[in-house]
Amino acid sequence: MTTIPLDPEARTALQETLVDWFIKNQRDLPWRQNYTPYQIWISEVMLQQTQMERGIIYFKRWLLAFPDIQSLAQADESRVLKLWEGLGYYSRARNLHRCARILVEEFQGRIPDDITILQRLPGIGPYTAGAIASIAYNRDAPVVDGNVGRVFARLFNIDRKLNDPACKKELWRLAADLLPPGRARVFNQGLMEFGALICTPKNPRCDNCSLMGFCVAHKLGLTAQLPVPNKGPSTISIEMATGVLCHQGRFFIQQRKNRDVWGGLWEFPGGEREKNEQPAETVVREFMEETGLVVKVDQKITTVTHHYTRYRVTLHGYTCTLADRQNISTPILNAAQDCGWVCLQALDEYAFPAGHRQLIEFIKKMQ
Repeated sequence: MTTIPLDPEARTALQETLVDWFIKNQRDLPWRQNYTPYQIWISEVMLQQTQMERGIIYFKRWLLAFPDIQSLAQADESRVLKLWEGLGYYSRARNLHRCARILVEEFQGRIPDDITILQRLPGIGPYTAGAIASIAYNRDAPVVDGNVGRVFARLFNIDRKLNDPACKKELWRLAADLLPPGRARVFNQGLMEFGALICTPKNPRCDNCSLMGFCVAHKLGLTAQLPVPNKGPSTISIEMATGVLCHQGRFFIQQRKNRDVWGGLWEFPGGEREKNEQPAETVVREFMEETGLVVKVDQKITTVTHHYTRYRVTLHGYTCTLADRQNISTPILNAAQDCGWVCLQALDEYAFPAGHRQLIEFIKKMQ
């Protein structure tokens, strides 16, 4: 790794240039209106793995339902998950809920400003702790996210993969060294905003870069080569089938166990297609294994594709009915913690994984 140390004068000039740029160019984001710790916390968690435009929509909707820590702590988990539906990575929502309850029980409903204490709370790691402490409380805490790492890689010609442990340590050291005392709120946001708007992953706006004079990559003509691409995990394709069982105008749904993938969300029974098995056969088998119900497949709804972490899931959806007279009041729940029979309109009240939500929308069109 090659880094270019800055002398005190150059460091101050970089700090002032970035702060001035942020003050003039910052986006008008709802959590920047008053920098309340609760809103900063929610926005930082919500924007992980979420595009800004989408995050703003969900943030505003979230605040209408849970305007403060107390209201979030008192909410049912099902309602929390429903508000989160569509954002994915549902552990974030469950951690927000758990954390809110801890804050009420142990911190009198106040979010701590100490990064060490913050990192003991569910779902809060080094970045989120630094963001809350610096942005909400203006504490001198550094932050390093993808945008910051990219800006540093180009500014200081860091020629190693940013997800390398030694490189991560170096990035955090740089962030701490560059942080101007007493100005963490504007400086940290400036770094992240600069990466989002100017020093972008592709086609960075070097012609409109206020930091060009400090950028080693620009001087060496290496902007397009940095940062060094991280080698991501290979994508795993999974083919699944699920059955939408309707009986007397109501649909059977079941709630996944809390420790499962998509724990706490509702779904239509189904599972992974086995070798030499037709998707419709998968539906019949999975219904028997998961619920003890014998079903017959009626027609294909559609096939949808969605992504979860490193998985590419192809989901075949079918309508189905009970094969014969059965006791539907007490199905066997081998893969779920709860179940129910609900009308089509009531399905909107439950939180489903993305693929199953898409199936619901197709079912509505079929009615």
